[in-house]
Amino acid sequence: MTTAELTRRLLDVIEHDILPLTAEGVAAGNKIFGAAILRKSDLSLVLAETNNELENPLWHGEVHTLKRFYELGERPNTKDLLFLSTHEPCTMCMSAITWAGFDNFYYFFSHEDSRDAFSIPHDLKILKEVFGLEPGGYRKHNAFWHSHAMIEMVASADDAERLTLFEQVSRIKSTYDGLSQAYQSSKTCNDIPLN
Repeated sequence: MTTAELTRRLLDVIEHDILPLTAEGVAAGNKIFGAAILRKSDLSLVLAETNNELENPLWHGEVHTLKRFYELGERPNTKDLLFLSTHEPCTMCMSAITWAGFDNFYYFFSHEDSRDAFSIPHDLKILKEVFGLEPGGYRKHNAFWHSHAMIEMVASADDAERLTLFEQVSRIKSTYDGLSQAYQSSKTCNDIPLN
């Protein structure tokens, strides 16, 4: 499988599996973050989920996805799976992905996007205040996992595929812009500690 084929599949999962769940979550007052788990062998979807901080402030998109994954009766070994996050995971979510045994994660939006485009700066504030790290200061490739920025994957595709991938990226970003506006206009009505 080529990087472009993998990228296309991950974008499809965000657009068609995660985003509908996130739209429902945002309508209820949750944040815009979601995640999914796919099999490495054939990229079939194991599970997609979204943020559920109204139920529990720890249920970020990634952690809520892991919670649901461990509620499955029979589940594949995490070494055989890909972890997909709509946004670069925060430190709590990175730790959860690590503790669950994943050797990878892929993300669409960066921490800076969360701060700048979505007005949710907490990831970078925690990196700086708690860990003394600047944006991007964590090790993206380490003994536990390798992280992959999907926008870089799209940019590295050959000319013929890049245009189609960027069109899908544009659609996804546009949908998230609308969800972000909805979340921002309703967040004062929820009880999420770091909203």
